Amino acid sequence: MNKAELMDYDRALELFEPVLGFEVHVELNTKTKMFSDAPNFFGGEPNTNVTPVDLGLPGSLPVVNEQAVKYSISLGLALGCSIAPSSRFARKNYFYPDLAKNYQISQFDEPIAFGGSVEVELPDGRLFTVPIERAHMEEDAGKLTHVGGATGRIQGAEYSLVDYNRAGVPLVEIVTDIIYGAEYDAPELAKAYVSTIRDIVVSLGISDAKMERGNLRCDANISLRRRTAPGEPPAKLGTRTETKNVNSLRSVERAIRYEIQRQAAILEGGGTIIQETRHWHEDTGQTSAGRPKSDADDYRYFPEPDLLPVEPSAELIEELRAALPEAPAIRRRRLKADWGFTDLEFQDVVNSGLLNEIIETTAAGASAQSARKWWTGEIARVANARGVDASTLVSPLHVSELVALVDAGTLTDRLARQVLEGVIEGEGTPDEVVASRGLAVVSDDGALIAAIDDALASQPDVLAKIRDGKVQAAGAVIGAVMKAMKGQADAARVRELVLERANA
Repeated sequence: MNKAELMDYDRALELFEPVLGFEVHVELNTKTKMFSDAPNFFGGEPNTNVTPVDLGLPGSLPVVNEQAVKYSISLGLALGCSIAPSSRFARKNYFYPDLAKNYQISQFDEPIAFGGSVEVELPDGRLFTVPIERAHMEEDAGKLTHVGGATGRIQGAEYSLVDYNRAGVPLVEIVTDIIYGAEYDAPELAKAYVSTIRDIVVSLGISDAKMERGNLRCDANISLRRRTAPGEPPAKLGTRTETKNVNSLRSVERAIRYEIQRQAAILEGGGTIIQETRHWHEDTGQTSAGRPKSDADDYRYFPEPDLLPVEPSAELIEELRAALPEAPAIRRRRLKADWGFTDLEFQDVVNSGLLNEIIETTAAGASAQSARKWWTGEIARVANARGVDASTLVSPLHVSELVALVDAGTLTDRLARQVLEGVIEGEGTPDEVVASRGLAVVSDDGALIAAIDDALASQPDVLAKIRDGKVQAAGAVIGAVMKAMKGQADAARVRELVLERANA
């Protein structure tokens, strides 16, 4: 893949206004699929979670999943949308090998939810309102695995395998209206918006929202509009590109920034932007061309003849409205007060994108400060070094168990970092890593005293200084003891014993 010419980001924003739009796909965690009774869970042997409906076999008929409809209504309400008294499924006709029917059951001109907005908090605490055009129900497609190529994509592959386990999984697609005014913050807004949607669906309990599994993924639309002189009418909207299926918060931010710089360089060089889908490459930090896409794609939509309209009662809508959890912005303000965090500490948590992980860690028993320290500190550091999301490295339960070992004095922070490393490498739970690596703090005063006496005997000059009242000299002895104990001693306890033995 040839490296595209990029314009400096600041220069691009001087010349052009970024115009955004997002389509976020949320897989619902119902027990069964959208239109069949096939089990709905991640994993499993390929092509085992399927029924004749999922495989598009002749004579099979879809049946709407009632729980999926309720989840969709709850999500629409949480997005501030109106719920349609009647909505209809449609057939979206196109051929993909991972859609056995050769069409997708979706919603077209009659979505279940429409006309909402979401309040998004930017990294510096400013609020930005993102308009929601619609949220509609549909089914997911299967998954293709391309074999034999260098990139894992269809180009250059020798053959492709299809797994229909995901075919028919319930989806809600959330489509924003055109987003103006993001300006310099466009990449950060993209990340914050997807993070907010993730927070909403997790708080509703309707999706696992694990982006690395594809439970939640974003199609990011971006175009550039050339700036005009003051008093002149605004220029026409630019041609947009759609970067498909971006599956991490970090990647959403990077993809938007890259596309702004790429498109700006093309336009300023006299070129034109092709309206197309694009693919994001995490390893290179680039997008590449997919397929041309027109505003008037002829999917030959028509009402799904095998399904009746969805007509939820007013009573059901109000029942679901009453059950909504706190909005993310309100929850953040409450958590900040409950946890006693400073503005800077809480903003650090929000900016990290790890709020839910910290909530789950505190729910498992850790203090909020300890959870924040580990998630935004060592775990985030490892994640950044590996170029992955921190949430994929370790579970909140294991972090809470690690904190408990530190609080109990079983581990020092230094030893806990080694234990965390073992957990991340798949060596087991914190307790199992402590046992297998022999990392527990030595709490036997007898062993510590023996090491201290050896260190004092080998450093008589230091012993004399301590006895003369120069207690800072104890640091040399403490260091020798910690080295002898391979770091598996509580430095504070060692200091107490050093002073006690030196003055005995």
